[in-house]
This record gives sequence, structure tokens and C-alpha cells, in this order.
Amino acid sequence: MRIKAGDTVIIIAGKNKFTTDKKGNQVRTTGTVLKAYPKINKVVVQGVNIVKKHERATQQNESGQILSIEAPIHVSNVMILDPKKNVPTRVGYKEVNGKKVRYAKVSGEVLDK
Repeated sequence: MRIKAGDTVIIIAGKNKFTTDKKGNQVRTTGTVLKAYPKINKVVVQGVNIVKKHERATQQNESGQILSIEAPIHVSNVMILDPKKNVPTRVGYKEVNGKKVRYAKVSGEVLDK
């Protein structure tokens, strides 16, 4: 999987593809990857795919509550944003100083610092 935690991604498919900005225009949704699950090819993106989770009342927590959490989405529904040009890009690998690093194919910018 070419996406890691901390990457800035854009949503390219699904119900959260567009959000409304302050002026009321539809814009593409972006966010930061909080956690990556490479075995199941899913990522958790900050502020995307919010679901409600009902929590039962316990002795420590006297009243039950409804939590809003980010659920994982499939990695094929996101693309990394190019750090230089701010457009979606694919990820490639190249060797720099004897280390294998990820780079953005649009601008050639190295993603791993």
C-alpha cells in the first residue's frame, strides 16, 4: 500500500467526495490519514466517513452516549495530494542516497522526509 499515516489525501469516490465551503460551493474533500490498515487496504481519514457509535452505560460511565467516529474507507477511494502543485497524484518509488523513497509522479517531489 502506497499511502501512510500523515499523508494528505483527496477523496476521489464515495459519499464524502464533495464538501460545501463557506461560500456554498462544492469542493473536493481533503484530509490527513490518521491510521493505515495495509492488511485490509483501508485508511482512516480525518473528518471523512463519520459514523455514529452507540456506547452502553457502565458503572464508570453512568449514562450511555452516542459517539461520532471516523470509519475506515478503502484505499482505492483516495489519492495523495501533490505537495508542490496541490493536485491528486500517483505514487512512485525511487532510490535516493541508497534509500527507497516515495515520490509524487506529477511533480517528482519526494514524499518521505
